[in-house]
Amino acid sequence: MTSLSRPMKICFLMYPWEKITPETDTTLRLIYEAWLRGHIVTLATETSLTLRDTEAYAFCFVIQCSGSPKNAEQFYKQAQLKKKMLPLAGFDAIFMRANPPLDATVLNFLDSVKQDVFICNDVNGLRLASNKIYSASLYDPVHNFVPITHVSKNREYLERILAESEGDKMILKPLGGYGGKGVIIVEKSSLASFRSLLDFYLGANNEQYVILQEFVPGAELGDVRILMLNGEPIGAMRRVPAEGDLRSNIHQGGKAVKHSLTKEEKALCKHIGPKLVRDGLFFVGLDVIGGKLIEVNVLSPGGIVRINKLNRTKLQAKVIDFVESVIATKEVLMARRSQYQRLIEDAVSES
Repeated sequence: MTSLSRPMKICFLMYPWEKITPETDTTLRLIYEAWLRGHIVTLATETSLTLRDTEAYAFCFVIQCSGSPKNAEQFYKQAQLKKKMLPLAGFDAIFMRANPPLDATVLNFLDSVKQDVFICNDVNGLRLASNKIYSASLYDPVHNFVPITHVSKNREYLERILAESEGDKMILKPLGGYGGKGVIIVEKSSLASFRSLLDFYLGANNEQYVILQEFVPGAELGDVRILMLNGEPIGAMRRVPAEGDLRSNIHQGGKAVKHSLTKEEKALCKHIGPKLVRDGLFFVGLDVIGGKLIEVNVLSPGGIVRINKLNRTKLQAKVIDFVESVIATKEVLMARRSQYQRLIEDAVSES
């Protein structure tokens, strides 16, 4: 790994500092790890972006901490935030850690600096993958890795899909939902109830897309969250739903238990990893049931704290290691290019 000889300048584009739950927040662990290494760390919210003389800026909070906190929770309590208007192009790296849904205007701001700054995750990758249709772009004609999925606003079509499904139940969820919100099981035998549900999910004027997805056996036992870094799995946990609830999301009452990747899950990671890297999706969370990919989380994937606790590891260190290596490699290439340009200039002047 190429070493970095200076502190990085990092901006976390995220939810407000006061909204952090310090005991479980993944972004806080990344911030704390970067601060511990002596990097210059700032945070900004989506609403703080602005243009100044046609250049992209943000009203950032520079994080300072004069004490010696022993952990991220203490760091959160002791940290002091100093507001400064800073140019986005001056950062080495920007972590996109805002909560869904994706704000297209934010990406427009980031477009202006993506050639100068390493953005995790990449702007174009976020556009591709910030919805639940992204998994359909994973080539899987025999459905080894992705459940059969339908997305539509057409009531008659959705009713026909449920009526003709091979299984006796399917999963219904809003296309724009996140955090397990709105995920329910629909029974093939209850078509009348399904019509009522569509009234709610689609809206009065059919303005909302919905997902109707194959029910994967084992869903009632929970799902697996796999964190991927640069195309490779670095940690996982199983999320078990609360009693009487389908949703295994921790924020919806589920709990986390230790998990080792199965053969099928490893095959899925190997299959999707190269595509994630090609799309600039370097740090993502996969939600998997029965070895099949249910969702790809690219905006602010979480789970580091719980996976760390279950496995006595420190995943945030791997993430910051990766970003350091990217910036260090970039600097080596720039230095080499400058050296070669000077050689050419010297050769021309001598002639």
